[in-house]
Amino acid sequence: MKNRGIAGTILVYLVFLFLLLRSDQYQSTFEDKVRNYTRPYEFDYVSWTLNAFWVKNQQASVDIPRYLTVTQQHQMVMDYIHTLDSWNQVSANIQQTYTNPNIHNADQVAAPLLAQQHDLQTKLNQVGPIAEAVIQQQVSSVLADQGLSTLGQPLPPVLYHVTPLPMALIVSPRNVIREDADISLLPDLTLDQITSIEKNVEQNLNVSALVVPVGGVGVYPTMVISSTDLTWLLSTVSHEWTHNYLTVRPLGINYDTTPELRTMNETTADIVGGEISQIVIQRYYPELVPPPQNNQPTPSTPSSQPPAFDFNKEMHTTRVEVDALLAQGKIQEAESYMEQRRQFFWDNGYQIRRLNQAYFAFYGAYADTPEGAAGADPVGPAVRTLRAQSPTLADFVNRIAAMRSFQQLQQAIGQ
Repeated sequence: MKNRGIAGTILVYLVFLFLLLRSDQYQSTFEDKVRNYTRPYEFDYVSWTLNAFWVKNQQASVDIPRYLTVTQQHQMVMDYIHTLDSWNQVSANIQQTYTNPNIHNADQVAAPLLAQQHDLQTKLNQVGPIAEAVIQQQVSSVLADQGLSTLGQPLPPVLYHVTPLPMALIVSPRNVIREDADISLLPDLTLDQITSIEKNVEQNLNVSALVVPVGGVGVYPTMVISSTDLTWLLSTVSHEWTHNYLTVRPLGINYDTTPELRTMNETTADIVGGEISQIVIQRYYPELVPPPQNNQPTPSTPSSQPPAFDFNKEMHTTRVEVDALLAQGKIQEAESYMEQRRQFFWDNGYQIRRLNQAYFAFYGAYADTPEGAAGADPVGPAVRTLRAQSPTLADFVNRIAAMRSFQQLQQAIGQ
């Protein structure tokens, strides 16, 4: 039985690797132009996928979670989270040691920290794969309970690997906010390299470009960045699995057909990720469930404190104004306004490196919550309305997965 299971897993790997390779063979003419400036810096998905396939196949052959109790599985995941947190703290202390001008014998001071970092890395290498396998099993169980499975098994199986993630070069026209290219770059590029790529693409193609970090990539196995925030980690694992699920369905097949379909894909994945994450936390990590909020009205009292800065609200305002200026053909005015707003965000604690059309083209597609970078784009609200009208998460996912246009979504919700 175990060998048959591994053989089935290998078949799924090969199918999704084929889809990945096939998608890479058909580059748009515009993307080819952009890649003239990015080829030396592009991420190698084929090598990464083959290596991840090997790692996941080894994990499947051992299947350690099968031999752990629910309590032991919980402890393994929390041990991983705590070890990673310690590793992050030690790494920050090492960096501070070498950059502090008042420390003249940095090698000597950092020596015990480096030894501690090595020990923590060794432990991460041991518990990390087990924690991944446990989380995969937990997410799979919840997906099956929500009806997102075939014969009790999510297809494709939930598989992810924690890894340094590639950066994404996003390219948009200057006169309208629209993602025309998304090219994956090496994860360890320096800021000088990043700004050089952006500058070359913008000056030679007269576009807006931005290199952004990402939290996950929907290849197979999916790529997820390391995080000590378990809720976020579970949400990202579920989000990227949703992309895998949609890959062989009309919505996923047409991901790049229109900006509206891309937003439908990303917002759907965000909704699934958020809901599955919350259920996993409630079921397996109840100590992490936040306490209920007191919704009882309280008497209003005068306050001299200014209202708290609302990032989503201010970003919504910014996007709406930028869209209005671009619609009037006022490109330079829109770009000047975005730079003013970037400084405004910076002054309020949000260190945005660049705020341009490409920024909104990327972040505006994730519209699972009101306001934010999507501005007045009607796609996100329509997806959320479909979810509200659907009796179950599976009903929502399967209805939207069959759609090939935003018009179908509008019809489905009665617009």
